[in-house]
Amino acid sequence: MIAVSGPDAGKFLQAQLMSDVAALAPGQWHWSGWLTPKGRVIAVMAVLRLDEDRFLLLVPDHPVDALKAALQRFLFRSKLVLDDAPGWVVAAGPHHATPAPDRFDGGPTPPLALDLGDPAQPRTLWLLPQGDPALAPADVALEQRWRATDLAYGLPRLPEDQREAWTPQMLSLGRLAAFSLRKGCYPGQEIVARTHYLGQAKRELVRILGEGLASGQAVKAAEAAVGTVVCTTADGREGLAVLTAGEHPPLTVEGRPCQLTGLNEGLARQP
Repeated sequence: MIAVSGPDAGKFLQAQLMSDVAALAPGQWHWSGWLTPKGRVIAVMAVLRLDEDRFLLLVPDHPVDALKAALQRFLFRSKLVLDDAPGWVVAAGPHHATPAPDRFDGGPTPPLALDLGDPAQPRTLWLLPQGDPALAPADVALEQRWRATDLAYGLPRLPEDQREAWTPQMLSLGRLAAFSLRKGCYPGQEIVARTHYLGQAKRELVRILGEGLASGQAVKAAEAAVGTVVCTTADGREGLAVLTAGEHPPLTVEGRPCQLTGLNEGLARQP
């Protein structure tokens, strides 16, 4: 987590992140990300607005210290503070219905609850105070199941070798309503807008099943490379890949057959 607070917090995040942060009311959250000037995704995140001048960034994969240091280079004279959200812990826990998919329950101090599931697979992400008696020891198997569910829902979990490799459209982040085409400038905005309005998005995110899958592997149709594995489950049997849009003949990865399957809708949002 990164906590962003101060009179200029909203203005700063609006200028840096690809989502319309200004449209969030206190108690709301949405998907977002930070891009390079060339429109490539550095990190995918959730943005929570705790109150008028306080935000939380939930960043599942990018090292928080490195991301915070990178953001700080753009502070200039902005009146805000970036810190590590001391006293907060993120945990999976019992399902808790929230008022709406884009609203969290609780706040502006912990505990908070975000609904990150659907009726078929209910799950809640809890933000609890450090030392809360409900907290159990870390559970690697639970973490792996949570990651697998994220991937099934089409939420890219970018490893280091896949950062700055893809545009938001290539990662199908439009289905998560994670970027804005209507707000003002932000890093990479020109590329994102041009791709959208000129119809140049020729690649899309798909869910694949196979064996021995790993990020960076080429996905092939016959002998032709048609895509790249972006991220996978811990057992390498499922993953997300960016493929050229359209129909494909039988696919292989490292010579082993793989197949496409549909994305679940639990994390999708209306733009």
